[in-house]
Amino acid sequence: MSTEIIEQPGERAPSGPLGWWQRAGEFFSEVRNEMKRVTWPSQREVYATTVVVILTSVFFGVYLFGVDLLFGRAAEWVFRRFGGA
Repeated sequence: MSTEIIEQPGERAPSGPLGWWQRAGEFFSEVRNEMKRVTWPSQREVYATTVVVILTSVFFGVYLFGVDLLFGRAAEWVFRRFGGA
């Protein structure tokens, strides 16, 4: 039985200052290749999704404001009714 370790290509770069530069170069090369494969949304799609996010945020902001106001008034009523602070 052999205990020999076989390194696969691209598995580990040499250590030390030169190995660091080599790994950094490989990383940026891979980043550049992945960025070429990205499907970017059109300006119209970005505009539409931005509008949806803004409208949803406003809706939930108003909704949570109303719920907070309702629970606040209910808590005040309970405290007044049953002699709290």
